[in-house]
Amino acid sequence: MPVPRFARRLTLALAMGASLAAAAPALAQGDLLVAPTRVVINNAGSAEVVLSNIGTQPATYRISAELRRMGEDGDFTEIAEADANPTEKAALGMISYAPRRITLLPGQPQAVRISIRPPEGLPDGEYRVHLNFRAIPPAVQADPADPAAPATGVTIKLIPVYGITIPVFVRRGRLDASASLANPQLIRSASGAFIELDVNRSGARSVYGELIAKAADGTVLFDLRGVAVYPEVGTRKLRVPVPPEVLPKAKGRVTIEYRELPENGGALLAQTVATFP
Repeated sequence: MPVPRFARRLTLALAMGASLAAAAPALAQGDLLVAPTRVVINNAGSAEVVLSNIGTQPATYRISAELRRMGEDGDFTEIAEADANPTEKAALGMISYAPRRITLLPGQPQAVRISIRPPEGLPDGEYRVHLNFRAIPPAVQADPADPAAPATGVTIKLIPVYGITIPVFVRRGRLDASASLANPQLIRSASGAFIELDVNRSGARSVYGELIAKAADGTVLFDLRGVAVYPEVGTRKLRVPVPPEVLPKAKGRVTIEYRELPENGGALLAQTVATFP
């Protein structure tokens, strides 16, 4: 018996989603899974991001392009197009993506295709937009009022709306960047223990990797993946929790490394050594 065309497409999409998730990290929130978590395109070309509905009900998602700027604390501020600088406007102008609205059955994945077409004469540099994948809540009918129930005023029912945002980078030319670590401190407080430090960046593009802190005996105090510093930020200030079970090991010599992620080669980007009392 021949396999229906829809079943063949679904099987192919599932295989593609599983392969992509295995090759790159994924983000999940609510019933939505997105992989990969960041996209880098050199010069021009295309890429795909796979959305998967991991819930038990059909769901609809809207895809939109946004401009966001990083602050020193790593938080992002959304920028209106009217307030964008020339680099941000160029980034918005060269990206296209489809579809822009997707309805997925439970367990169903679908790819969003991203295309980059830089204009003639675009200067070398790193350009970035953020793609936002936001759930559209289904319409909910109001419950009929119980005529026998006493009047208690207005009742409000809140429906959470969740979404995931990933960066899309376009890099043109040979772009160098370097990083350094500075000002490590061990902070003990009523809410727990933290290592504070600065991640400094210089050059023409962002840096991205993981921070690993190790005690003198090799005990890992923390391993924080996905630490990025974008070009609009020269220094990112981090405060990383140290779990109570390894806190005693933090006394004395501690080595902190900033490395590329293992799947990107694991190269050492920066290192510092501190001695904590």
